[in-house]
Amino acid sequence: MEQQQLQHFSHPEHPLVFNQDYRGFYTCWGCREEGYGPSYSCKECRRYRTIHHKSCAELPLGLHHPLHPIHPLILFSPETWARTYNRENKQFHKCELCKEYKDVYAYRCSRCDFNLHITCASLAPTMDADFHHHPLTPFWQWITFTCDLCGKEDKGTPYLCHLCDFWIHGRCSVFPRRVKIERHKHFLHLTDSSLEFHQSDSRFCQICVEKLDTRYGLYYCSRCDYVAHLNCGMRWDIKLPKFRNEGEVPEPNESIDSTAYQVKKSKVGVDGTQIDTEIKHFSHEHDLKLTDEVLNDQKCNGCARALLGPFYSCSKCGFFLHKSCANLPKTMQLQSFPYPFTLIPTKPGEIFQCSACKRGCNGFSYYWKEADRNFDVQCALTLASDILTHKGHEHQLFYSTTEYEQTCTSCNSKTYQIFRCTICEFALDTKCATLPHTTRYKQHEHPFTLCYTVEDDSNEYYCNICEEEHDPKHWFYYCEKCTYPAHPNCILGKYTNIWFGDTYTFDCHLHPLTFIEETEDSPECDDCGDPCKEFIFQCVQCNFYIHDKFVWGKKRWF
Repeated sequence: MEQQQLQHFSHPEHPLVFNQDYRGFYTCWGCREEGYGPSYSCKECRRYRTIHHKSCAELPLGLHHPLHPIHPLILFSPETWARTYNRENKQFHKCELCKEYKDVYAYRCSRCDFNLHITCASLAPTMDADFHHHPLTPFWQWITFTCDLCGKEDKGTPYLCHLCDFWIHGRCSVFPRRVKIERHKHFLHLTDSSLEFHQSDSRFCQICVEKLDTRYGLYYCSRCDYVAHLNCGMRWDIKLPKFRNEGEVPEPNESIDSTAYQVKKSKVGVDGTQIDTEIKHFSHEHDLKLTDEVLNDQKCNGCARALLGPFYSCSKCGFFLHKSCANLPKTMQLQSFPYPFTLIPTKPGEIFQCSACKRGCNGFSYYWKEADRNFDVQCALTLASDILTHKGHEHQLFYSTTEYEQTCTSCNSKTYQIFRCTICEFALDTKCATLPHTTRYKQHEHPFTLCYTVEDDSNEYYCNICEEEHDPKHWFYYCEKCTYPAHPNCILGKYTNIWFGDTYTFDCHLHPLTFIEETEDSPECDDCGDPCKEFIFQCVQCNFYIHDKFVWGKKRWF
C-alpha cells in the first residue's frame, strides 16, 4: 500500500512520508519536543531536521487566532523567517503567550510583530484522549504544573478536565490506550490514575526494572499484574508485532509433544526413577548411549560446553550430548516473546550468533522464524523467565531492557539488556549469567569452579594462564586443589560455545577438511592468499588451509 506523503514548506527537496506505526523516540523539528508515535520524516535524507510529529507536520500555513483577531497569522520556521527577511531573528523566537524565547516554528503577524509558538497557538478548543472519559480543554495561561499522566513538572499551557481536576501536557495525549510489546503476551492498557494500586505500593517497571510512581500514568496488564512506564511501553526497540487484536495473542499450547528423543533402553535407578540408558535423539541419525566417562578435550554437541557429568555418546560419530541437553524440550516459551521457540540443531559446519549474549555457537539453538531470532541453549534457559536466581547474588534478578547502556557487575561490560537487582546495584549480563559453574581447561587434571568473591587479603590477584592481574570485584575460575585462579575468558577460550575438530567434505577440495581454531602462525589461505584467522578448514593430508567464508554453502556431512 502506498504511504501517505506530505510536501512540507521546511523541506522542499523531498516529500515527508507518514509513519503510522512508528514506536521510536525522536525530537520533533517543529516544536523541538520529544516525540513518540505517528510521525512524518524524509526517507531520502534521513536527517533529524525532517522528522515531525504528525500534528506539527499537518499544521495549516495560516490561521485566524482569538489572541490576535485583527490579522491572519502565517506559519514560519526560524530558518524560513531568517531567509525571508534577511535579518536577526531573535524577536521571532519570543511568544506573546508564554513570553519565552524558543527556537521553534511560530505563527506570526509581521505587521504587528506578533508571534505565537505553535505549541501555544495550536491548542484545540477541546480534545478527546483515548484514555480519559471526559473531554479536555486548554488552560489559556502559561503556568507551572505537574502532568497527571507522565508525572513531569513543566511550564506551559496544559489541557485539563474540570470534572476530574486532571491536568496533562498536550503532547501526552498521543499515548495510545493500549500497546503490544514483545516482552509480554497480552496487551498493556494505559491507566491514568492510581486506582489499580495502593499509594504505598513499591512497584518496578517490568521492562527497565527501575522504580515506577503509581500516582501517574502507566501501562498495565491486570491479568498478569504486569506494569511498565509509559515511555518503556512505547520504546522504539520493543517491536510491535503484526497482530492487532487481543484474540490473536496465543496462549502456550500445552498439548504440543515437546519430547526430543525416543527411549530405546532404560533401567531403574537406586531411588526408583527411570534412567534412559539408550536413546534416539531427533538431532542425530544414530542411537546414543549414556556414559559418565571423563573426557577432557570434548564438548557437548548441544550446548558446546565441556563434558561434565553423565552424557550420551555415539560410538560411530564422536557425537556427544549432555544428559540435560538431551532432555531439552523441542519447543520453549521465552517470557520476553509472545510465541514459542523451536529447538533446532545447527547445520554441519555452520555458526550462528546468539541474539542474547552475541557469542558465536555451533550447538543447538532455539529459533523463532518470524523474528529471525535464535538463542543458544544456555541463554534460552536463562530467558525462559524474566526472573533469575543465580548463585552469584543473594537477591533475585529481573530482566531489564533500556535505551541506555547498563554495566555488568561481574565483568564491567556494557549492554542494553541485563538482569538487575531491585534491592542493590548488582547487575548481570546474559554472557556472565550463562557462565558454567564448573568447567575444564585443556589437560588440567581437576575441574574449575566459578568464584564470585576473593577470599584473601593479599591485594595481589593474577590469572595463572595469562599472568595478568584480575579485578577482585569480577568473577573468576578457580581450581582449589591446585590454588589456580584464572580469568573466565582464559579458561573458556575465545570461542566459548563452539567446538572444533569435526570433519566435512566440500566441492572446493578433494579430501575431507577439518574445522579448526585459529593458530598462532596464521597459515596462508590457499584460496585468497591472506592469513587464515578465526575459523579455518584444514586438510591434514596435503597441508591445505582455507577461510571458512569460502566454503559456506558448499558443505555436506562427512
